[in-house]
Amino acid sequence: MKDSSIRFFSGSDIRRLLTMKQCTEAMKTAFAALSAGEAVMPVRTRLELPPGNGNALFMPAYMPSIGRVGVKTITNNIDNPAKGLPMNHALIVIFDSVTGAPLALLDGEAITALRTGAVSGLATALLAREAARTAAIIGTGVQGETQLEAVCTVRPITRAYVFDLQAEKAESFAGKMSKRLNVEVLVAPSPAVLREVDVICTATPSQRPVFEDALLKPGVHINAVGAYKPEMVEIPPETIVRAKVVVDQRDGCLAEAGDILQPLTKKLITKDHIHGELGEVVTGQISARESEDEITVFKSVGVAVQDLVSADLVLRKGIETGIGTELSLA
Repeated sequence: MKDSSIRFFSGSDIRRLLTMKQCTEAMKTAFAALSAGEAVMPVRTRLELPPGNGNALFMPAYMPSIGRVGVKTITNNIDNPAKGLPMNHALIVIFDSVTGAPLALLDGEAITALRTGAVSGLATALLAREAARTAAIIGTGVQGETQLEAVCTVRPITRAYVFDLQAEKAESFAGKMSKRLNVEVLVAPSPAVLREVDVICTATPSQRPVFEDALLKPGVHINAVGAYKPEMVEIPPETIVRAKVVVDQRDGCLAEAGDILQPLTKKLITKDHIHGELGEVVTGQISARESEDEITVFKSVGVAVQDLVSADLVLRKGIETGIGTELSLA
């Protein structure tokens, strides 16, 4: 690559350049383009890694409207947190779609955390009750942090409860996020507090439901972002059956989302039970919330246009501000 260079963005660079509000706005562009057929995005490729507790995902996307093509490579290992390591490692590369020239290399972990939170923020803005003031976060990893940040960005949340199997992690999360967001964040004293919660975010690798359907408050909105394999599930099937279900992408969720696939397999629902894609809500093709008591679920497995639009925004802001490191490819 004679006389060629790319700009590298670290996680700290990305967090300096991209706010949750900006990323949430960018998700409107990403999902509107996806649902309108204005993005080329195959269902991601997944490789299972031994000894069966990890995988590698390859997520390409092309958006003519921004002149960019890119790919994210992300690895997941559910044993990593116990070893003091992040569960996810990721890198994103974006190219100019006209010349094919490589433009940027970005830390994929930071982008993934931000864009996953941001899409839940967008879903919450479109589907949660306007009067929503309380939230619950189930799972205290990085995804849990950005889920809460995003919900607080689009709704004036005054109190949030956090659930985790490890009490120390829940306490740490509550203290950290209370200070960061200036919101009262409490360790949930019992599952019964869900009866007063307006927005629930689940961000776990669970293989069984993480709450009971009977505990849900009428009108609750749920963002389910953790389960990304057919054998994984966070949401009770009873909840899926009685909820308005919106997905990030039909094909992706019908290939990977256990929260959808398991009720389908048990014939509790049909594919038509999926109300539609988030992009269709953004563009007004389908309805959002239709009553105060309606339960809404946004199911996301993550899609590559989220990464591409976010990475492009980071690149453009980095060029404007001089943030990022030029790497020679010569």
